[in-house]
Amino acid sequence: MGQLSLTPQQKLSLDSIIALDVPENAPGVATALIADGDVIYQKYSGYENLKKETRIDAHSRFNVASNAKQFTALAILVLEEQGKLKLADDIRTYLPELYQALKTPIYIVHLIQHTSGIRDVYDLWSLQGITWWKQTYDNQDVLDLLANQQGLNFSPGVQYAYSNSNYILLAEIIARVSGTSFIEFTNQLFTDLNMPNTSFENDFTRIKNPVARAYFNFDTWSTYDWKWNAVGDGNLFSTLADQIEWEKTVQGYGHPAVSRELIKKSQQLHAANENLKYGYGLEFDTYRGKPYRFHEGSTGAWKATVVRFENPKLAVVTLTNSGKVIPAMMTRQFVDVVLKLENEATDFQTAPEHTGNYVSVAEVLGRYLTPGNYVYEFLEGDSGNLILNRLDRGAVVLERESANVFHQKYDPAFKQEFTKTETGEMEVTAYYTTHAPYSLTRPEADWENYDYKKLDGTYVNSETGVKLELEYVTDQTYLVYRDGKKSQGFLVTLGKLLVGNYAVTFTEEQKEVGTIYLSADRIQMVKFDRQD
Repeated sequence: MGQLSLTPQQKLSLDSIIALDVPENAPGVATALIADGDVIYQKYSGYENLKKETRIDAHSRFNVASNAKQFTALAILVLEEQGKLKLADDIRTYLPELYQALKTPIYIVHLIQHTSGIRDVYDLWSLQGITWWKQTYDNQDVLDLLANQQGLNFSPGVQYAYSNSNYILLAEIIARVSGTSFIEFTNQLFTDLNMPNTSFENDFTRIKNPVARAYFNFDTWSTYDWKWNAVGDGNLFSTLADQIEWEKTVQGYGHPAVSRELIKKSQQLHAANENLKYGYGLEFDTYRGKPYRFHEGSTGAWKATVVRFENPKLAVVTLTNSGKVIPAMMTRQFVDVVLKLENEATDFQTAPEHTGNYVSVAEVLGRYLTPGNYVYEFLEGDSGNLILNRLDRGAVVLERESANVFHQKYDPAFKQEFTKTETGEMEVTAYYTTHAPYSLTRPEADWENYDYKKLDGTYVNSETGVKLELEYVTDQTYLVYRDGKKSQGFLVTLGKLLVGNYAVTFTEEQKEVGTIYLSADRIQMVKFDRQD
């Protein structure tokens, strides 16, 4: 063990990364680096509870949010090893109340890989106008909501779309197959993994202390009461000490009462679909050219990140109770220092390769869309300059860099390259240092003689009871009332209306629209029928 070690300077660098985001008298982080079974760095910084003035330590329990999914998937593998289920079983073998009219099979492995097409319950609640974290919902509430769903985002197995519903349903399958509660079954699993202070919590009134309370900072640190009871997708409380033990086990050390073969399997992609990048509660990708496994967790101010590399064998875990800390970034900065990747090239292009044809400001004005309906709007400023308005971030001033490239005035690394697609539509590609380039296209539409009033009316979704009212105003703009709450929408194509984070689509040739379909990130094609 211990082939990878840190120099004193590297340890100081890691300390300084933490210090940047953990000021005095603030919540903080618990983080560790495990190399080939040895803890080569461990740090507790900041407060577990500001009111009690207790500091974060090895006993502090954090909500690791979606990092819990790896343990839900492992519990399924345990039941498979025991011969109590198969990953190729249809979920309705165990959950017969769901999707009774659908003939297409939905396999357990579809839930594990996020290929089921089942809509995300959090997005469904949001559609209903419910702020989920203000509620005390449990797994039965999830089942009740999903039991009313008649459609899926897509046919099971044909594509990937992350949905928390999948892992809550896995938790229910575990309970029904094992003959005990999900909590009891996984508590035994954590005992077998030598993780005594880790547990899913389905009763917020009985969470074992000490809990690292979650804090946001809006001019001052503020906390809130946690009262969520749904489990399987998250709501797992754990200590850094337990997470270290788990990473040692994953690396082949320790003495778990779970078979080594099963743990090894849990760290691999499912053999039937290795083209996917999601395995048993883990994502697979490359970081600065190095293959790795990882997952992020976020619920409120609690956030967690785990990354795992094989050559050399290294795991990094970061837990935080601070809204200020971004563990996904911090953890990868640790990796840069330890594996000496600071000067390595990024995994993506950060600027256009060459200069294209000249474009004027007037040529590029308008709204641009990604396939997922993220919107850029380019406007002309008072002095004839170009303004970028991102609906979720506000407007920024752009400056010309070259014939067809502009950059943000106060952040030149953020570049916009304008080109034409093969079909002649204007396209903009955005570059930055922290993400891969992505492109948006300006839809071309002939609005002459278009009947804007055909969309006016009231539409209802029978699965959620949500009611939408559309009322045309002017210039492709509509007022949209969702159960009485008003917002603004605008047509971007002859058959697509954008309303905040939602896209409403319909058949454009219809003289009077009878059905519309609403989509967002994790819910797609939710059907609304016109109400007479």
